[in-house]
This record gives sequence, structure tokens and C-alpha cells, in this order.
Amino acid sequence: MEKINFDFKSRTAIVTGGAQGFGFDITKRFLKSGAKVIIWDNDSKAIESAIKEIDNPNLSSNTVDVSNYDEVEKNVKQITKNSNIDILINNAGIGFVGNIEQTEEKDFERLYQVNVKGVFNCVKAILPRMKKNGGVIVNMASIVSHVAVRDRLAYTMTKGAVLAMTHSLAKDYLADGIRCISVSPARVHTSFVDNYIEKNYPGKEKDMFESLSQSQPIGRMAKPQEVADLVLYLCSDEASFITGTDFPIDGGFIKLNGN
Repeated sequence: MEKINFDFKSRTAIVTGGAQGFGFDITKRFLKSGAKVIIWDNDSKAIESAIKEIDNPNLSSNTVDVSNYDEVEKNVKQITKNSNIDILINNAGIGFVGNIEQTEEKDFERLYQVNVKGVFNCVKAILPRMKKNGGVIVNMASIVSHVAVRDRLAYTMTKGAVLAMTHSLAKDYLADGIRCISVSPARVHTSFVDNYIEKNYPGKEKDMFESLSQSQPIGRMAKPQEVADLVLYLCSDEASFITGTDFPIDGGFIKLNGN
């Protein structure tokens, strides 16, 4: 089968949370396909490390707190003085483990500010500038948007909101040539997973990693590059008939976990 080489040479993409986790792999994948990429991340050290590792003239960055609309709007105004924004990847997000008894109001508020309000702020600032030439918005949801996962109440609520927001945006802006899609990963093997296991299961890292891997019916976690490849495809011209839907990348977690 002939491999498709996606061409993004004329496009500019913003990737929130693009300096770390699988957001970093999304950044690298778009750069490999010729896009100009702007990383938005609130971790200046992560940005510095990402820029140093990639060393690509098509890569730029801003330290941005997506939960702060004024900060987002300021950066969008600066970017659009000299460039269109063709693609927005709403990847920035944070997690929390706990049921409702273990979740304080401050915990929920912290997740809401980034996972929900952050997506709202970025879309609100960028989408009006997309209307002239069209564009693509990809929101990172999660399998918890579809199925219950134990002790993930606050995270589930925020990612459910992201999924609903995706549908609404896609419906409202069909006529403007703006496609809006969400992606719902299961567990992805990143440094965050390794750090979580090391912190919470000292001495049992290997067993816990295997247990988490086997919770996906396919028997492993996703690779960050696999998530990045899916996101790239959804933003390509080859996916121009796709909007208003969610794409699980879950190793069968949603549909195949029954007996």
C-alpha cells in the first residue's frame, strides 16, 4: 500500500500543551509534515527543552495559561498580525484521581479551568479568525467521555464537556468551513504514566505497568506517535469529509472490555 505523505507546508497550527506528553509528539508530527507550529504551554522549562530538542525554524512558542482569556486573546492578536491560524489542537489538560468523596471543590475547579475553560478560551479567541479561510479544531477528549472509569469523577466531567463542546462547535460553524473533531485516547505511554507509577507504586512498577497495559483489550498502551498520527490525519485534506464526531484511540477499551 502506498504511504500518504501529508503536506501542511502552507498551514499554521497552534498546539496547546505542545511541549510535553503526547502534545510534544503532535508538535513534532506537524513539523515533519511541513507545518508552522506554535507551542502554547504554561511550563517555560518544558518549552525551552522542546525548542532545544527540535531545533526547527518552523517552530515557535509562547508561555500561555489557557485558563486566562486575556492572555490567550493577546497572543492570538500578535500571531494573526502576520499569519493565519489554520489548525488548533486543544491538547492542554490536567488529571485528577478520586471519587466524589475524595474530590474537593478546589480540585474540580482546577480541572475545569484548564480542561474546559481552556478549550473554550482558545476556541473563542481563534475561531472568529478562522472564518475567512476555514480551518480545523481538534479537541482532546478521553475514553472517560464514553465509559465510566473508577475514581475519575472530576476528570470525567471535564472531558464529557469537551466532547459536547466539539459537537456544538461543529454544528454551528459548518457553513464557515470550520471542522471540529475530538479524539479520545485510552492510556498512552508517556513520562507522566511512568512518573505516576513510580510515585504511587514503589517497588511494584513493573507489575503495575503490565496491569495498566492489559486494561486495554489490545494488551498495551498507545504510543504517543499513534495519537499524533491520528490527529495529523484528521487535520489533513484527506479527512475533509470528517467533522462533528469523536475518534477513540483506545485499543478496544470502549467496545471490547465486556466478557
